[in-house]
Amino acid sequence: MDCFSEAEGKRSHDPLYRNPGALPATGFPVGFTDKLVVIVGAGPAGLATAALLGLAGVPYVLIERCNCIGSLWRHRTYDRLCLHLPKKFCELPLMPFPLDFPTYPTREQFLEYLESYATTFGIEPKFREAVVSAEFNGDSWWVRTKGVTSLASGGEQPKLAGNVNMYRCKWLVVATGENAEPVVPEIEGSARFKGQLMHSSDYRSGEGYADKRVLVVGCGNSGMEVSLDLSNHNARASMVVRDKIVDRILLMMSRAIIGDTSRLGIARPRIGPMELKAVSGKTPVLDVGTIAKIKSGNIEVFPAMQRFHDHDVEFIDGRIENFDVVILATGYRSNVPYWLKDKDFFSEKDGFPKKSKEWKGQNGLYAVGFSKRGLLGVSMDAMNISEDIVQQWRDMRMEDVREIMSNRRATCLFD
Repeated sequence: MDCFSEAEGKRSHDPLYRNPGALPATGFPVGFTDKLVVIVGAGPAGLATAALLGLAGVPYVLIERCNCIGSLWRHRTYDRLCLHLPKKFCELPLMPFPLDFPTYPTREQFLEYLESYATTFGIEPKFREAVVSAEFNGDSWWVRTKGVTSLASGGEQPKLAGNVNMYRCKWLVVATGENAEPVVPEIEGSARFKGQLMHSSDYRSGEGYADKRVLVVGCGNSGMEVSLDLSNHNARASMVVRDKIVDRILLMMSRAIIGDTSRLGIARPRIGPMELKAVSGKTPVLDVGTIAKIKSGNIEVFPAMQRFHDHDVEFIDGRIENFDVVILATGYRSNVPYWLKDKDFFSEKDGFPKKSKEWKGQNGLYAVGFSKRGLLGVSMDAMNISEDIVQQWRDMRMEDVREIMSNRRATCLFD
């Protein structure tokens, strides 16, 4: 048996190679699964990290609370969605998009790409396991999960089973991303509203909304596209421009292309889309026909909402209008503060790393997909993290080899 094989055999009995009996302060059950790396989240960020680690031979487990990969794209996006940046900026490491895909792949094409990516790199997530806590006990990370019996919808949480699984790992990669949970704002009177109130994560298409008065709250990409889709399906669509800022295309060209949008109730941004993404993390809004619908009067623009009435919505300018449906295109948030017992790396306020674009914390904690740079940032994070873990893993193996060689030399001296 060579030294590397002997080292691997030794490590297989204790992958973490340190204090195997230690438990976290909260006192989890004794039964657990050892893995060098636990990756939480099987979206693009988790898949990219898993592919790179797997290619290097690093043992990992990928945990996903839903029943599929790319669950946000599969279960919480509308049918007409396309990538908002050209595909060359959205591909994951080691695998480009198919040549016959358009510049802006559709939702279905992106999901096809993710499935192909997982198959190509042999990625097999553990589905329907929700992480309920993860904490570092001084030696290792302990990750506790529960089985998911009912998937989440809208702003609701998934329903969990009573069974508990436990994982112990040296490295913990948080890949749940920027958009783990829908943001449902508290609006006065929402409980009394007798119409349909929903988050855009539950919207699929405008079919079934013909002739209905529908108010879309939010003017980001989701709000703009949902409003357009509703109008195209003959709904009487309106849109709330809550913070009066909509960014689109390039500032140098936008006025010539779409004219002065301020007279439509939409103020022009002061910085361009790339700077906006870098500074605030907000995805630039790309007009796909909504402005023309606003100009023609097919989509009406309203200011911020004040409160709900039984069948009406009151706005901050005093107007009261009747609506059958209100769709909250109010975005998403990170869910990391709910389960990660770490106060140093991630902010408890927004669930992002405290330092912008930071991907490495202390004690083997990593964050992939939180850099506010979209899928390009996901790939960069995944490559940085995998390189860092792989180097540490190889150093550990070499340390084992040196120890074995030293023991063999010592044995020879006494023979």
